Amino acid sequence: MRIDVLFADRVGIAHEILAVLAKRRLNVVAVEVDPPHIHIDAPELDAQSLGQLDAALRTVEGVRSVTPIDILPGTRRRLHLDALLAALPDPVLAVDRAGRIVVANAAAAEAAGRSEEALSGADFGRLFGDPELTDVLVDTGFRLPGQEMMLNGRPFLLDATPIVEDGRAAGGVVTLFAPSRLGERLNALQNFDEGGFDRILGDSPPVRGLKARAARVAAVDAPLLILGETGTGKELIAHACHRASPRRDKPFLALNCAAVPENLAESELFGYAPGAFTGAQRGGKPGLLELAHGGTVFLDEIGEMSPYLQAKLLRFLNDGRFRRVGGDREQTVDVRVVSATHRHLEAMVAEHSFREDLFYRLNVLSLQVPPLRERGEDILLLARHFIARACAQARRPPVRLTVAAGAALLANPWPGNVRQLENVIFRAVTMSDGAFLDAADLDLAGARMASDDSPDAAEAGNWEEAVEGFERTLLRRLYPRFPSSRKLAARLRTSHTMIANKLRKYGIPDGR
Repeated sequence: MRIDVLFADRVGIAHEILAVLAKRRLNVVAVEVDPPHIHIDAPELDAQSLGQLDAALRTVEGVRSVTPIDILPGTRRRLHLDALLAALPDPVLAVDRAGRIVVANAAAAEAAGRSEEALSGADFGRLFGDPELTDVLVDTGFRLPGQEMMLNGRPFLLDATPIVEDGRAAGGVVTLFAPSRLGERLNALQNFDEGGFDRILGDSPPVRGLKARAARVAAVDAPLLILGETGTGKELIAHACHRASPRRDKPFLALNCAAVPENLAESELFGYAPGAFTGAQRGGKPGLLELAHGGTVFLDEIGEMSPYLQAKLLRFLNDGRFRRVGGDREQTVDVRVVSATHRHLEAMVAEHSFREDLFYRLNVLSLQVPPLRERGEDILLLARHFIARACAQARRPPVRLTVAAGAALLANPWPGNVRQLENVIFRAVTMSDGAFLDAADLDLAGARMASDDSPDAAEAGNWEEAVEGFERTLLRRLYPRFPSSRKLAARLRTSHTMIANKLRKYGIPDGR
């Protein structure tokens, strides 16, 4: 039985309490003194003899109560700590002030290829094949700067935290992070609010077709090439495909091939070995391929990738193997490569500026993202969404589009696609003060003319006049680019008869 003896603290009382148990020939296997408590584990003590022991202990000056307990507090803490360490997926090592391992969790034992008992007492640095590492750890007060080390042939990033006692380091706790675990954390920080196909706004036929095709290719574990003009939302499609794939619980990490120079792009994608170049981290650095192990790597603007990197990427796509920059050890990772570009890769292949074999390896599956001008039904829907978001960012009351502003948005060719529309709306919301956004507020070419030609919602005599003004302005703006009723009907995705009637009604193209 285990008991909790509550006492008034004084010199020698713990010794007197234990003397009572010894006098009664009770074997004591564990004692924990934590004033005003002393916890005792006496296996031979039973419920029948507890009453007699209680009476005997109360003869000791200062003893207030004797209570049975199920487990000693120290034992409970150790069990909880063991359960906590066992549940941690990352290897954890506790070391003493001399740099010897005191405690190792199951993940550390698995990473080291030894049992937890075999790790106890081992020199920390020698475990990693670097005896000097122990001295560095101790000399820095167990505040080792993050660096990569190899353990049992696998790379880990070391993170050390000191254990402070009486103002000085009495040891430390070292946590080891595998590149894939770091990638999961990086993914959580970068993509915490990225959604699936529900984030792709629009209900036009081109968008519905895109979502349907994307949902099918998302489930296939093969390279995916996303094509489309600048600003159409190719990265959003890539995110959605990842979220709908079997790899959804693993990292999604991206590299813009046009935004970084070749040497930096190589180290970002493939990582680098220790001492690969001046300024490199002491233990090397994992690249996106290692960090995204099990997940997806998105290569944006793949058409800008240099010929050297094209060759190195092709090798990886062929067998899943690569070497870090400056390294001599080949590594294998499991990632899905999703790439995107606004360039015409087939023409680049014909011009020998893009590798033909790489093109076919990337183009196993493909998606074509439609430009905004081909999904006119979605323009006002997107505009209202961006208005709501811009108003929230600017901390101003919601605003609405006038009829003339809507006509200007629909008539604009949008060479920058959705990104341009978002920027136009944000600028208009930020720079205007009224409750309505007019065509002139949008700062689009021809917007002022549209404003002058069409009554807005505030000036129209009634709903019918406002609608007629909107229709007249829209048709007058689009007709020069689609100079027939059939072409215009196809552009607006409506019936030829309805457009022909409207053109006659408003005297277009000859009438004003």
